[in-house]
Amino acid sequence: MPEIETLPGGSSSQRNTLNHQAIEDYMKTIYMLAQEETPVSTSRIAQARGVKPASATSMIQRLARLNLVRYEKHYGVTLTEAGEKLALEVIRHHRLLELYLIEALGFTWDEVHEQADILEHVISEKMEERIAAVLNHPEFDPHGDPIPSKDGVLIQVETQLLSTLQVGDSACVSRIPDDSNSELLRYLAELGLVPGTAFQVVKVAPFAGPVTIMLADEEKVVGRQVADSVLVEMCS
Repeated sequence: MPEIETLPGGSSSQRNTLNHQAIEDYMKTIYMLAQEETPVSTSRIAQARGVKPASATSMIQRLARLNLVRYEKHYGVTLTEAGEKLALEVIRHHRLLELYLIEALGFTWDEVHEQADILEHVISEKMEERIAAVLNHPEFDPHGDPIPSKDGVLIQVETQLLSTLQVGDSACVSRIPDDSNSELLRYLAELGLVPGTAFQVVKVAPFAGPVTIMLADEEKVVGRQVADSVLVEMCS
């Protein structure tokens, strides 16, 4: 994506489109980072966006002028009410699109993140509602992430990492936080570790070793790095 400031003269439409997309991308990023800690540091935002800290600071200052974030130097960034509303709207678009691409167009769950990243900025509210209706107003996307409601309400699900389970624990796969890692998603699909799948832990190797689970009457060995990438719900 070209830098907004470097677009040639006469391309105001393209400039406005890029500016709009950049703002939405930052809002979504800040919202997601704020789920781990708040306020969010500019360095973490810069790292997540893949830009230099100075570039991130410049955009954050612009967002503050738009009353989308509160920013204090050396303190960090928090979303305003308007900023959170915008972030949740973009996230709703993204997650609805991921599910629609699978259900209606036959994409696989490791393909949809990149496509939804593009389309989330351009669908209208009318199209968003039509997609939601066709999908029967789903509550979760293909990776198990909750889809914000039209009013910005998110279902809260108590989860923990698969790697924290003990021998004998029974659990169900809840969500895969890193839905942009196509290689990981393909591997999890091969193991059968997709949202809704139930399993039981039968062995936990010491010293950060692998976790062995019983899934569909078959033992599966899950490396610790992979087990750290899967969120589960406890089930009886």
